[in-house]
Amino acid sequence: MAGHIMIETAQKQERVLLIGVALQDSQNFAMSMEELKSLAETAGAVVVATYTQNRDRYDSKSFIGSGKIDEIKPIIEADEIDTVIVNNRLTPRQNANLEEVFGIKVIDRMQLILDIFAMRARSHEGKLQVHLAQLKYMLPRLTGQGVMLSRQAGGIGSRGPGESQLELNRRSIRHQITDIERQLKQVAQNRQTIREKRVSSTAFKIGLIGYTNAGKSTIMNVLTEKSQYEADELFATLDATTKQLYLKDKFEATLTDTVGFIQDLPTELVAAFKSTLEESRHVDLLLHVIDASDPNHEEHEETVLKILEDLEMGDIPRLTVYNKMDLAKEFTPTLFPHVSLSAKSKTAREDLRRVILETVKTLFVPFSIKVDASQLYQVYELNRLALLEDYDFQDQVEVISGYISEDNKWRLEGFYNGLH
Repeated sequence: MAGHIMIETAQKQERVLLIGVALQDSQNFAMSMEELKSLAETAGAVVVATYTQNRDRYDSKSFIGSGKIDEIKPIIEADEIDTVIVNNRLTPRQNANLEEVFGIKVIDRMQLILDIFAMRARSHEGKLQVHLAQLKYMLPRLTGQGVMLSRQAGGIGSRGPGESQLELNRRSIRHQITDIERQLKQVAQNRQTIREKRVSSTAFKIGLIGYTNAGKSTIMNVLTEKSQYEADELFATLDATTKQLYLKDKFEATLTDTVGFIQDLPTELVAAFKSTLEESRHVDLLLHVIDASDPNHEEHEETVLKILEDLEMGDIPRLTVYNKMDLAKEFTPTLFPHVSLSAKSKTAREDLRRVILETVKTLFVPFSIKVDASQLYQVYELNRLALLEDYDFQDQVEVISGYISEDNKWRLEGFYNGLH
């Protein structure tokens, strides 16, 4: 066993070379290249060199120009590069041509992201979704011979389904796709049943969203005081996790953490993870977590807001949480309403809860009711679904004020009330 562990730890890291092409209308190109480097490192690679090129359009045969190919080829040999990673989606033809001229494995940004998702998937559903996305991406690429179809060495870009499946013919892959889609349909139905129960519950529902590595899992742990996997890496959380918490007294809420968003998320994955993201579609409030210390945080904000619009979730009430303020320099918030904090500070939990409660009050309607001692048991029940101001039963009759959602207003009917 000890020998086996030594072999694992001694495994050679892949040495990779990154390539990016900036067109005249390319936006956030520098940020995208930085992100590609982080993605490659997350996948376990050592980034040896980065090459960029400005072009009017991508080369239809090889994506980059022949001059750039001639410049890169000797570097691949001299620096013992194992893999070339291109910062765009390659066509099957471009992929095959680049592998032929370079003589090593070439993958694109999409394959790299799919590979990281394969590493990160924990649940049965998550693994199925990644497998499906990889198979759909692989299908049109089973044309040439060469490196693409003989990756017996494995490594980045070949995790998940496994090397043997790269050799399968299209009919077999289509059969697998159909089978996985059938399994996912069943999982989605089960998820829908659970979600319906949750939606019909009285608990206030909060969803955590944000760019990958913004600190959503850390915020979840701060609010719930329970451990959720958190790390300074991309896509640390893939599977939607829902936990219960009490924001004040017995006022119930659920908190759902979701997969991190990213620029140019492969369409295969957006489709595959729709059910996971849909966990946040039925919430009462979205907490949009942003890494305030990231120099590209404004671009990250835009990416998240665009994806929300694409998912028709743009109209859900939103509270922005600027996280990692302890690391931020000269920071100016751009989204409102917001709270700025460091999840690591001692007051983070208290600060966050206070602002969430203030936001809940703006979404609820205020009320005032007269309660006598015989109705005390009803007040305890009301405490679960309404935000009650402090009250004290010194006399037989007490006026209780608070805030309640429009959907739950009818629960005040048993009291003498005046909504205002």
